[in-house]
Amino acid sequence: MFDELREVVKEFLKRLCSSRLFALAVIFTIMYAGLISKLFNLQIIQGNDYQESYMQRTEKTVTTPGTRGNIYDRNGKLLAYNELSYSVTLQDLGDYPKPADRNAMIYRLVSILERRGEKVEGKLEIAMDENGQMYFTTSSNAAKKRFLLNFYGISAEKLDDASGRYRSDITAREAFELKKSSGRDGYNLNEMKDENGNPLELSDQTALDMINIIYTMKLTEFQKYETTTVATNVSQETMTEINENAADLKGVSVEESYIRVYNDSLYFAPIIGYTGKVQEDQVDSLNEQWREEENQKGNSKTNEDEKYDLNDVVGRIGIEKSMELDLQGEKGYTKMYVDNMGRPREIIEQQDARAGNDVYLTIDRDLQIATYKLMEQQLAGIITKFLVNEDVDPASVKDGSKKPIPVKNAYYQLINNNVLSLEAMSAPDASAVEKQIYSTYTSSRDRILTDIKNELLSSHASAMNDLPEDMKSYMNYIYSFLASEDTGIVKRDKIDTGSQEYLAWKEGTISLRDYIYSGIAGSWVDTTKLDSSSKYSNADDIYNQLVDYIISSLEDDGSFTKRMFRYLINDNVITGSQLCLALFDQGVLEPDPAAQAALAGGDSVYTFNFIKKKISNLELTPAQLALDPCTAGCVVTDVRTGEVLALVSYPSYDNNKMSGSVDANYFAKLQNDMSNPLYNNATQAIKAPGSTFKPITAVAALEEGVISLSDTIECTGVYELANPPISCWIAPGRHGVEDIVAGIQNSCNVVFAELGHRLSLTEDGTYSPEKGLAAIRKYASMFGLDHTSGIELPETEPHLTTEDPERSAMGQGTNSYSNVQLSRYIAAVANRGTVFELSLLDKLTDSDGNLIEDYTPKVSSQIDAKTSTWDAVQSGIRRVITDGSAKKTFADYPVEVAGKTGTAQEDRSRANHAFFVSFAPYSNPEIAVTVNIPYGYAGTNAAALGKQVYEYYYGYTSFEQIMGSGASSVSGESSGD
Repeated sequence: MFDELREVVKEFLKRLCSSRLFALAVIFTIMYAGLISKLFNLQIIQGNDYQESYMQRTEKTVTTPGTRGNIYDRNGKLLAYNELSYSVTLQDLGDYPKPADRNAMIYRLVSILERRGEKVEGKLEIAMDENGQMYFTTSSNAAKKRFLLNFYGISAEKLDDASGRYRSDITAREAFELKKSSGRDGYNLNEMKDENGNPLELSDQTALDMINIIYTMKLTEFQKYETTTVATNVSQETMTEINENAADLKGVSVEESYIRVYNDSLYFAPIIGYTGKVQEDQVDSLNEQWREEENQKGNSKTNEDEKYDLNDVVGRIGIEKSMELDLQGEKGYTKMYVDNMGRPREIIEQQDARAGNDVYLTIDRDLQIATYKLMEQQLAGIITKFLVNEDVDPASVKDGSKKPIPVKNAYYQLINNNVLSLEAMSAPDASAVEKQIYSTYTSSRDRILTDIKNELLSSHASAMNDLPEDMKSYMNYIYSFLASEDTGIVKRDKIDTGSQEYLAWKEGTISLRDYIYSGIAGSWVDTTKLDSSSKYSNADDIYNQLVDYIISSLEDDGSFTKRMFRYLINDNVITGSQLCLALFDQGVLEPDPAAQAALAGGDSVYTFNFIKKKISNLELTPAQLALDPCTAGCVVTDVRTGEVLALVSYPSYDNNKMSGSVDANYFAKLQNDMSNPLYNNATQAIKAPGSTFKPITAVAALEEGVISLSDTIECTGVYELANPPISCWIAPGRHGVEDIVAGIQNSCNVVFAELGHRLSLTEDGTYSPEKGLAAIRKYASMFGLDHTSGIELPETEPHLTTEDPERSAMGQGTNSYSNVQLSRYIAAVANRGTVFELSLLDKLTDSDGNLIEDYTPKVSSQIDAKTSTWDAVQSGIRRVITDGSAKKTFADYPVEVAGKTGTAQEDRSRANHAFFVSFAPYSNPEIAVTVNIPYGYAGTNAAALGKQVYEYYYGYTSFEQIMGSGASSVSGESSGD
């Protein structure tokens, strides 16, 4: 048996070895043995080493921002600096590949932030107000368009394409709902579920915050490991809760950062501006500016080199913007290898961040603040001077220096300018007075809307001119509403302006009802906006639907609500005493039991005196009431150097609330404020300069030889050679015979109209208005009025006159200049011909205080006029102070001031504009002070403010005295200009 078995095995082996399969089996056996050996070596023996090597092949660069440079005044007082804070950031590390998981994590994060009172930040330009209404936070239509392109993720040509998918007229609410949805453009927030699998109902605010975060992250999703800042300056409690929930918040970190802080923000915001997240369209231009500047310094930079990215905070306006490249610190960076969880494994290269440079301004901090307070006090003084306890139409008073301010206008402004909150009045915990006001309003609203509907539906609707004042106002509002860009029902561009109906509408002899019917027939009423269910509706059906739409819209229209309050207050349906009591209930005024008890009596005389006193004490400011006047500008310039010592705009705002991440509700409040605090009245408000321009005409006339120092002109009160004739301000009186110095002193319109006329005469005596205008423009340009002043802020372009040489010579025509431009001109008068490019910059240092650059204002031009010309012009404007329109204002004044007042009327229904240009001391000029008060009644009011600025500058009034004072005393006299 054994031998047989051995023979069988031998035969088997013989056959096996001779088979080709055996060779293959041996080969595969060896291969598998080698593979197993290799795997054992890789995974067991050297597994850790290879794992480390694999995980370190992802390179990451982490940047750390450089600290932004500080801003100081000329004396080294700190105005803007950085304060350490903590920010919540979010980084997509791939932990949440599914949108549902991502949304759940972001919901947990937002819930923590909202619970702790933190504000979610991002680049979504949609916000929600206190009433739950959503709105776009973009500052212009162009900015809104840029946002929508990013919002849709499209190129410009696709916006408003035929598909209708990418609408530019989308509302903020519609945009919100689009991103909330689960469509192809949405973030699937409406599909979220709670821990038990039930649908999760998100509040609008929570959903908006989540959309903001996701939208901002998607802007940089192509950049791996890019972090998104979700909230800044968070509390210690927020930090702790986020860290405790780190396991459920993967990619969320709390990092050190800095917030920009502004001292004395109210006084310096128009100059310094604020910082904010860089806009997407700014990044390329900033990098290009930086590369150009670096290349000019000899630091070679290519197009690949970049200083800015989408997470950077940059200057948005003001000095923060104009000095951005100097203030912005240099970023530090760390290059490292990270594992697949983003954890650092090895540092490759590292460079520390560097602080930005410090900017010193020419502005004197105390002078700036004192001037702002003096300006507010002067405005309050003007208001209280002209406030009357009467029902009088200011338009009925022709003299623009004597327009009364009915006290009911002040009561109305408490509602109209949002000093009082209607939302608070409707709240369950509102006071009895608030509930009374709101109840009166709602019942009146129902009645008014019923009356409007009846009038619109009446087959015998009254013509506009036949309506009561309030109903006529409501009808005009309805028409403006229908024709507005947002509503778009009335197409103004399609109206036949030659039709009888249009002409009747302009004359007020047709009703709104009949006019709209003509629009339906004429196809300039867009009926598609009404969503008519009947394709073949007739005119009556369409009109009835339109009326329903109007009434429905007016019910929740805040602007129309305010218009109703106008007439409810006028008619004493809602009283001034009720509104003043509400000021206490809403915390606008500090409690005063005695005053509140007296107001409760409803006495109109007491209420008038009460609000007048509150305005006088500045407990209610001109900015809050937004009456005429409520704005002003003042510039103080060193006439020897061109440095600006103070540049003040009233009113102002708190730029701390705008820095880093704009408080959307605060920004919306500023935008809706009728006193326009975001507008710089020293650099952007351009007006006809009035008589402040006359010294330029005097220089032109003397230098062109159309008058000599010994020549005289007789003022008869009216200049007959102009068409129409020009009345002197003294008419029906007359100045009589005057030389040019007396003409400046008396600000005589006849003298300067005659000078404008003479400048228009050719050598043969032919009258050529073009020649006169060319001469006036030439000399205005010599004084720098043909271009902006040179300061490092946005500034409205000046406008040289283009018509009527006689009136242009008086500062009228189409002359139009800003305060800071007039400041440069009068400084050139003071220093006898040196025209500076004004500047706000004193010096630039590094963070250690080492001087980098000492700024010196450049000389724009030098006016080569005769000494006798300067003597005459300076003498004339000095005599304005000693013997002219400002004599009473500056009586017994210790400082030798030379100045020129100006009064200009722009709107006959409103008060005059007030101007004052000046310099001091007369014998050795040091500073120029210019003041503009839109609707400030008379130039003497501007001169009075200028006087107070000089008093402070030369030490006759202390800083403490100014800060503790109330409204200034105003004479109310008309100035002779």
